[in-house]
Amino acid sequence: MKDLLNSIIDEVVKRVKDEAFIEVEASGRHVHLTEKDVEKLFGANYKLTKIKDLSQPGQFACKERVTIKGPKGSLKNVVVLGPTRPESQVEVSLTDALSLGVKPPVKISGELLDTPGITIESERGSVNLDRGLIAAKRHIHVSKEDAKKFEVKDNDLVKVKVFGERPLIFDDVVIRVSEKYNTFMHIDYDEANACGFKTGTFARIIK
Repeated sequence: MKDLLNSIIDEVVKRVKDEAFIEVEASGRHVHLTEKDVEKLFGANYKLTKIKDLSQPGQFACKERVTIKGPKGSLKNVVVLGPTRPESQVEVSLTDALSLGVKPPVKISGELLDTPGITIESERGSVNLDRGLIAAKRHIHVSKEDAKKFEVKDNDLVKVKVFGERPLIFDDVVIRVSEKYNTFMHIDYDEANACGFKTGTFARIIK
């Protein structure tokens, strides 16, 4: 009887989460590279080595690591994410930026207009970007199906309550809708520390 009751409770909790809640992921500093910059850093005809798929289809973490260098300091062992992109980009938290000695704007990934440059180094080479350093704007990837369920559309700005160990309401969270997305909220490590994030944290859009 007890096992049956627990099973029923688990199913109810799962359905509530499926209907109303969004899983949260914390994203650490990372680099996206063009094919040309991959070759500058690792050698001619070099291909990135996938070690783990990420929550978004086709996106993956790579074995390769780099150092990012600013006018004040550097950050080592920064993960490269694949696949390659049309333009290289570096994403850091605002705390990371203090160590580097730069002030990146808070922007959506891929929006690189009016962003500062940064140097990326490996044991085999280096790349000096004229632009491409950002602090990623907190956002929610939403599938088209879930966009209907949550009654949101692409580029909406919403408030979201994150139920971490220190529950927190985040304002100005951008919605990104695509048939290519799985539904997840992404925050950086500064935001993760603020709300007491741990794996399995969920959030809810506040209407």
